[in-house]
Amino acid sequence: MFVQSLPSNTPALTDIHERMEDALHTMRAGRPVILMDDADRENEADLIVAAEKLSVSTMALLIRECSGIVCLCLTKHVAERLRLPPMVSHNESRFGPAFTVSIEARHGVTTGVSAADRVTTIRTAIGDNATADDPSRPGHVFPLYAHDDGVLGRRGHTEGAVDLARLAGLKPAAVLCELMNPDGTMAKGNDIRRFALAHGFPVIAIEDLIQWRRDKAL
Repeated sequence: MFVQSLPSNTPALTDIHERMEDALHTMRAGRPVILMDDADRENEADLIVAAEKLSVSTMALLIRECSGIVCLCLTKHVAERLRLPPMVSHNESRFGPAFTVSIEARHGVTTGVSAADRVTTIRTAIGDNATADDPSRPGHVFPLYAHDDGVLGRRGHTEGAVDLARLAGLKPAAVLCELMNPDGTMAKGNDIRRFALAHGFPVIAIEDLIQWRRDKAL
């Protein structure tokens, strides 16, 4: 696998250990981490935030700076507990992301699309006592469930997001949204570097997560 080179001059990029420690610290603080996948795969950067730490202001940033399609990455166990069926019976997407039906909090929201409403939906879904009755369907938040082995089982942003939250000592649930340029194109290379520098967000690659997990047998 070829990995898209990390943008230069971004915070904490000297080695994998520093990148990962910075990313995990950032997750615990509730700030976004920029996660890149392989250059021969989607070749894109997603903003990742720990679901339990997500604030309304951070959600607003995701909506403003990214594609607007906000996804909630969950373990398969939680998706099953919430009785979230796959979005389609036959997944024809090139990389097979495990989308479920979209959701909305049943209570405490208005139209469901505002930053505050989407945060309410996410908090509802990841609640310790959440059941299938708590979210309604469809809605404005798009759940995905991760491979049981995380990035060791699938080299996707979904798995990377859940792994980051888990490795940070948080609930294995995270929010992601694809980083875009103001003109509507996907952010690449220098675009990612400029965005990371402007906001002070750490940048890691899925390959970093894979190597970190293998090195530490996690």
